[in-house]
Amino acid sequence: MPELPEVETTVRGISPLVLGRKIVQIVINNDKCRLVPGKELLEQVGTSVLKVFRRAKYVCIDNGKGYIVIHLGMSGNLKVVSQDLETLKHDHVLIKFDNNTELRYNDHRRFGGVTFIAKDDFDNNKLFAHNGPDALSEEFNRDYLVHFLKKKTLRPIKLFLMDNKVVVGVGNIYANESLYECGINPCTYVADLSEEQMFALVDSIKRILHKSIQAGGTTLKDFEQPDGKPGYFAQSLQCYGKEGEYNQEYNDYFCKIELGGRSSFFLPKKQPLIGRAIDKYSELVEQAQKAK
Repeated sequence: MPELPEVETTVRGISPLVLGRKIVQIVINNDKCRLVPGKELLEQVGTSVLKVFRRAKYVCIDNGKGYIVIHLGMSGNLKVVSQDLETLKHDHVLIKFDNNTELRYNDHRRFGGVTFIAKDDFDNNKLFAHNGPDALSEEFNRDYLVHFLKKKTLRPIKLFLMDNKVVVGVGNIYANESLYECGINPCTYVADLSEEQMFALVDSIKRILHKSIQAGGTTLKDFEQPDGKPGYFAQSLQCYGKEGEYNQEYNDYFCKIELGGRSSFFLPKKQPLIGRAIDKYSELVEQAQKAK
């Protein structure tokens, strides 16, 4: 699934191509997407693009009346192309502009979609109302995370970081990478971490996300940038997807476990299981080590 860097890369890619352009037509080829394009979207013909920005993992287009909101789902992408270019089977929504170009939302799995949200409803919309701070915002800082330490949160740190109510934008790939960089096992309870570890996590998350954005996102299966090029951060992944690979520095092998229904990768000697999570997850970790 495209995560924060992939969405940010998309925003930066399409923004200079659509800013100031007037919408002359909107075509809905398929409305059977998770985010349903309704009649309100069609009513945006005649408005102009004032700003393109990212909110959580959504691409948002400000047209003065409100926001055209796009989610890339599991495999979606956005491209700005000539209106003369033949449409593809999974080009579900076309937003046509006054310079013979159009923004195409393509998604063969249809887990994303395009919709319109009025200005007055934007902040309180169900898509955003219960979100925590954005991972790249000033609100997501050391003091913010330490607050959860003081609450003695008994929850695996990996699941905690991937909870949008806690922080938005730390998806599976980047949670794995940040925990590896900080030497924290993904099963470790939040309450058993030190303030220093929380500080390191905040710094690592922001640094890794910025690095991925600069590299163009992470290509694993479906993601590509608006210009058709793949993202290149996958070449720099230190931990994610490395199950069974040998790490010479620690003389150890990467392991994989399923945590909260998502794959979690770690290096046992660098990321030992500590604290109260040992009682619950030691058997799972041992099984992963035997399988390597």
